[in-house]
Amino acid sequence: MTNADIAAIFTQIADILEYQGEGIFRVRAYRTAAHAIGSMVESLADIQADVNRFLTDIEGIGTDLAAKIKVLLATGTLPLLEELQAAVPAYVFELMRVPGLGPKKVKLLVEELGVASLDDLERACQTGKVQLLKGFGSKTQAKIVANIAFAKNPAHSRLLWSEADAIVQQLLTYLSTCSEVLQISGAGSWRRGQETVGDIDILVDSNNAQTVMNHLHSWPETTTVLLSGDTKTSVRGPRGMQIDLRVVKTESFGAAMQYFTGSKEHNVRLRSRAREYGLTINEYGVYRLTNHEDGESSEVAIDPSKNCSLAGRTEADLYAAVGLPWIPPELREGRGEILLAHNGQLPHLVELADICGDLHMHTTATDGENTLEEMLRCARQRGLNYIAITDHGQRVTMAHGLNAQRLLDQWGEIDRLNESLAVENDSPLVILKGIEVDMLEKGGLDLPDEVLEQADWVVASLHYGQSQPRQQITARIIEAIENRFVSVIGHPTGRLINRRPAYDVDIEAVIEAAARTGTFLEINANPWRLDLNEYHAFAAKQAGVKIVISTDAHSTHGFEVMRCGILQARRAGLEAKDIVNTRSLNGLRQLLQDRPKAKA
Repeated sequence: MTNADIAAIFTQIADILEYQGEGIFRVRAYRTAAHAIGSMVESLADIQADVNRFLTDIEGIGTDLAAKIKVLLATGTLPLLEELQAAVPAYVFELMRVPGLGPKKVKLLVEELGVASLDDLERACQTGKVQLLKGFGSKTQAKIVANIAFAKNPAHSRLLWSEADAIVQQLLTYLSTCSEVLQISGAGSWRRGQETVGDIDILVDSNNAQTVMNHLHSWPETTTVLLSGDTKTSVRGPRGMQIDLRVVKTESFGAAMQYFTGSKEHNVRLRSRAREYGLTINEYGVYRLTNHEDGESSEVAIDPSKNCSLAGRTEADLYAAVGLPWIPPELREGRGEILLAHNGQLPHLVELADICGDLHMHTTATDGENTLEEMLRCARQRGLNYIAITDHGQRVTMAHGLNAQRLLDQWGEIDRLNESLAVENDSPLVILKGIEVDMLEKGGLDLPDEVLEQADWVVASLHYGQSQPRQQITARIIEAIENRFVSVIGHPTGRLINRRPAYDVDIEAVIEAAARTGTFLEINANPWRLDLNEYHAFAAKQAGVKIVISTDAHSTHGFEVMRCGILQARRAGLEAKDIVNTRSLNGLRQLLQDRPKAKA
């Protein structure tokens, strides 16, 4: 089982236990474990297989949970989960997919109103019954109505890119052990780096398709063979994900990669361009169109065994055949990338290696799982030049947010650590004194300016009052943007993919204000957030707003998600020059000094 599988199982156990009224500490133990496992890149199976390591070394994993992980790794099932699932109706889980409805509220709806489906819930809201329940009210009822459509949308049942990636990496490793595999790659929405993935496409270059397909059928994670042909097979794998495997010859591998990576919109435009060159493109290669006596050209069914392909071994050869440079997969969405390629204006997309620092993270001082020193140590191991410690301000009481005195004490500790680091070597990692302040519901920030002016880096975020009217939320964010001490707006729209829609905000007004003041906007790399989305990040770039890609790490494992933020930035067409934390520390400080509001 993948880490994502196990994290999902522990989350479901926590939900069921909470629904059943189990004690808070047991529920929290499973949620904490799910969070830790879900943010890990290293496989739990690899840790388990290493005789010198222990699952209990993972933060939040005790003896009991370690034993359950071992059972899951060995059998793929867990008796406790099966027992709990049998005790709770399936529709409970459907209802919990509605943003804002946790296990406790769902239990009330089921027991008090007899709600047994999303349609039942919608009817109960329309007749005003929901608002009469204790703890609900008219505002909650209205919010539920708005979120039912979100829960019904099939797109919100897709896997996060990071979850799909864990399956893809496991699958590529397994298939590569087949001696008949010459080349192999993932394709489809996974390769384009989309936020969510509905199914997985795998391409293999081989002269023996049947052997490769049989190898996939024998994969321990394959639960069902859905279909099997001469060169294509589809199976059901981990998390119920459909996996489509296609086997092609070497001379067609690049053409198949391009074709099955997509998107449909990109491929339609590329084939239209090919026609202008008297060519046609399919998954086997590039071919000349058939000419008729009247001078018209038409496409015919191409038999790759009888027709000579002009290109197709590599994607670069295929694009070159129609006069274009290779186009990065993340840009292939039919949004003008072919024209950019034609004009030689494709952006040089940002890469993970460009990142010099991470500017949003938390420690045990608030809701983080690791100490400041542990976060520092991990950052050094990852080769970062600087980090900002940005624990929560005092408004976030559930995270034990910092008041002014506790924050100043932490900054004193950071000063001492920086002094020690400076002695150790010539190019030490530098810790910036930061804070994640909250935008208060009635306006203003949760810490005073006289404290914030002592900070090196200030993230301003909105965590409360997310159901306020559009005008009010927008005004709160713009007020924070105009504060001269705020460096960046964290997760600007507040969405959680598959879990919670963005709050109603005038993002154009936010971007305009950020451009006017020189305030940065964040791409939060947490796979559940990826906020800003690609469209907003592109719009910010067009307006001249600089972007910060931050992990929002709550543990040392959290540093791993930076790659997800990089993918989001690449889909937005961002280059290293568009990203604040690709700069050296001196370059970052210069950017802060040069902002219009810093000079005001």
